[in-house]
Amino acid sequence: MRALVVVGLLAVFALVFVVVALVRDSQGNAGTAAGCPDGWPLADVTLHEPKDVKINVLNATDEAGRAATVADDFRNRKFQVKKVGNEKKQVDDVAELRYGPKGVGSAHLLRAYFLDNAEPVYDAKRTDDTVDVVLGNSFQQLATTTEVNQSLGDLGSPVAPPGSCPAPVDK
Repeated sequence: MRALVVVGLLAVFALVFVVVALVRDSQGNAGTAAGCPDGWPLADVTLHEPKDVKINVLNATDEAGRAATVADDFRNRKFQVKKVGNEKKQVDDVAELRYGPKGVGSAHLLRAYFLDNAEPVYDAKRTDDTVDVVLGNSFQQLATTTEVNQSLGDLGSPVAPPGSCPAPVDK
């Protein structure tokens, strides 16, 4: 009987301790927009559906027409292709994904279409939500739907880049 009373008192003390710790938590805003230092951009870390992702497709290879072909492939996958063109500077990688704070979640999704082989290029000063997909010399093809889903599982959730904070999620 005495052991039961001791266990009960320990449970009450533990509950009181947890409540006090939660009430006095000074890091409640850490990792949110409310706890963001002045001047840091708010990054949209929402993983968007393809129909909500705006992209520009640029060819940074010697192969003429590559951007148009890949842009059609992205359109068939329901992405909003805004511009198709050429990039003056060649890229040797598979691709570069150039984006700003409003394009973080979109760029994260696009990484899966390149099986995480595209080089992310984050620009904190960029103000639009469009991602520039710059195709490089090592590009062969976009991933299949199954590969994209597996890659998204491997990538996990989008994360705010260094020097930015996650934007509040609209509900």
